[in-house]
Amino acid sequence: MKKIAVISAILEEPNHCQKEFNETVSSFKGIIKGRMGIPFQEEGIAVICITVVGELNEINSLTGKLGNIPHVTVKTSISKKEL
Repeated sequence: MKKIAVISAILEEPNHCQKEFNETVSSFKGIIKGRMGIPFQEEGIAVICITVVGELNEINSLTGKLGNIPHVTVKTSISKKEL
């Protein structure tokens, strides 16, 4: 069953990790429904929120891959309701 989730990410060195982050997100484009990014240029941080709809293993896979990128911190909230 599919679930809705929100993946929140903080990129602490966007210049070093944004390319890999974007490539990883693009590889999961089938489950991504929306994305919002807010750059904090003076602080050298970017905050990104991604809304996904997918199987639990897909959501966890994306979260895990993003969390393994250096300078990226990730948290995911997953709905309890199944679609």
